[in-house]
Amino acid sequence: MLTVRNLPDDVHRALRVRAAQHGRSTEAEVREILESVVKPEARIRMGEALAALGRKIGLTGEDFEVFDRVSNKTPAEPLRFE
Repeated sequence: MLTVRNLPDDVHRALRVRAAQHGRSTEAEVREILESVVKPEARIRMGEALAALGRKIGLTGEDFEVFDRVSNKTPAEPLRFE
């Protein structure tokens, strides 16, 4: 839930007009605007970027099997900021 206080009347009017143009409620329009700003389509997704890099350099499943054989299974200690 989000409450926006002190929104100028002209901004509220513009939101209502924009919402009507898109066939949405004002609330739905605000959700869409916020989502497009904080989660833009062009954002870098680390998992996808790393997978693409792996494909580009030719990594295979066998390359990752070595990590299962040599990795330390001991749980990591949390960082201490003392």
